[in-house]
Amino acid sequence: MIQSKKWQVPFYVLMSALSLTMIFPFLWMVSTSFKFDTQVFTVPVEWIPDPVNLSNYTQVWVEEPFLLYYKNTVVVAVFATAGQVIISAMAAYAFSSIEFRGKNILFSLYLATMMVPWHTIMIPQYQIISRLGLTDTHAALILGQLASAFGIFLLRQFFLTVPRELMEAARIDGAGEGYIFSRVMLPLAKPALSTLIIFTFVQVWNDYTAPLIYLNTKEKYTIQLGLTFFQSEHTMQYTVIMAGTVCALIPIIITYLIFEKQITNGMVHSGLKG
Repeated sequence: MIQSKKWQVPFYVLMSALSLTMIFPFLWMVSTSFKFDTQVFTVPVEWIPDPVNLSNYTQVWVEEPFLLYYKNTVVVAVFATAGQVIISAMAAYAFSSIEFRGKNILFSLYLATMMVPWHTIMIPQYQIISRLGLTDTHAALILGQLASAFGIFLLRQFFLTVPRELMEAARIDGAGEGYIFSRVMLPLAKPALSTLIIFTFVQVWNDYTAPLIYLNTKEKYTIQLGLTFFQSEHTMQYTVIMAGTVCALIPIIITYLIFEKQITNGMVHSGLKG
């Protein structure tokens, strides 16, 4: 006990230093978004701008259709998240609760796709989307996010923790697999489902590569692609660029602050802790 207390102070000092190191770029970004150009590279750093410049945010919303970018990104993120969660939940239930020949081999092969970088399938995927005539559409972005090995693995780990007696009792009462899945398993899987929803939403919201590949029309840009286009027009205006970046991050920050508890519970109950 004495030995453990001896290391508590150095441990917390180290963790605090690492936390400050990680949060420093974020704080600098927010601070810079409220500055004038002449205040950006002052030494020492002026963390609280004086005076505060709000025109950077006005310039972001006036010069670029950020509201349209938000709308496009919300549409893609919501439909992609809903589709991925539904498909992952059904597949996870099958892998965890239904016995069929080759189940473990099939799950292992599917899980192995997590080790394959997306860039290696980027060209084949583009060819498929192109032949379907879906280039320059939001449907291309949504379809590319519907299958997720991570989502299936996450939910399968949770379903395996559910007592088998619950499902057996439902089967004895005459319930089919669809009833057990929708009325027994899904209500119990709310923590894991919440975690997958948040992870998927954040991933789709922050996705830059796929919109860059599939979208050509500016009116269809997502927030990340629109922000990159905005940065190219304001290369040396760091204050305006930081204001645009803050605007792009606001929904993610709000989502995390609201669902922080669900993320933690989902990770713990899904066997992914530590």
